[in-house]
Amino acid sequence: MYAAAASEWHGATVWRSADLGETWTQSSEGLGFEDDSKLSKVSSLAAAHGRLLAGAEQAGIFESRDGGETWKLLTTLDHAASKDWNDPAKQPPGHLGVSAITPHPGDGPEHFWAIVQGYSLFETTDDGASWTARNEGLRAEWPREYDDIGFCVHKFVIAPSDLTRMYQQNHCGMHRSDDGGQSWTEISDGLPSDFGFAAAVHPHDRDTFYVVPVDPGHARTMHDGRASVWRTRDAGSSWQRLHEGLPQEDAYLGVLREGMAIDAQDSPGLYFGTSTGQVYASTDEGDTWSEVASYLPAISSVEVAVLV
Repeated sequence: MYAAAASEWHGATVWRSADLGETWTQSSEGLGFEDDSKLSKVSSLAAAHGRLLAGAEQAGIFESRDGGETWKLLTTLDHAASKDWNDPAKQPPGHLGVSAITPHPGDGPEHFWAIVQGYSLFETTDDGASWTARNEGLRAEWPREYDDIGFCVHKFVIAPSDLTRMYQQNHCGMHRSDDGGQSWTEISDGLPSDFGFAAAVHPHDRDTFYVVPVDPGHARTMHDGRASVWRTRDAGSSWQRLHEGLPQEDAYLGVLREGMAIDAQDSPGLYFGTSTGQVYASTDEGDTWSEVASYLPAISSVEVAVLV
């Protein structure tokens, strides 16, 4: 297990555990840029193809091939706008880093996607040597300096049953791609807002997708104090509000971009954690829910694994 963290004592670092979280060790060796500037934090991790990738604020991706003991810089996602990513005037309250790294499930290590927070979803097919922005069809409700970027992608997922089918939860809408991310179609109609963070796709049905829309205001909590997950079974043509077992009064809960997870069982379990420390789970694809944990600190990430 790997976890990213940052503190005044350790700085930006990656912790690792070989015993399901009983004990942890950490290393930041090599987690730094050539100009000796320090990372503000490690904001994403991805393990695939025998290596570990770490996405950092000041937009860079680091690679480890020894289980996180040592690191080296793989790429800074070269783009004309990269000079702006570290401009404090353009990125309050902190550096705009790599908020997600998604390896291609069917290809080798050279093919993966990365999100630069507030700017773009990027794709590389040559292990980070070059990048292509994948934002065709998205919208932005603010001025943009570049034609191909300036879109705030919150969460990006690939359907395991059809690797050309993708979804994303954007700052401005939920979207679907049918061509491997080369173009996007908005599917927000029928939802209470076009804003949210968390999203998950069914492991066996490419048309079933889950999101948690939230109020786009400063609170960024579920609408009207009624906890809900929204599901489409027809790739976004229609939506259903799933709420049985969830609190329906004064439930002003937030769910962050990594706060929802789904497993790969025949009948998959669905899970989400909240900004107020609850974890909810469903074993019937979202039809009903149970609270499985409470009184935790604010939850920023939920991961699921099957232990055998």
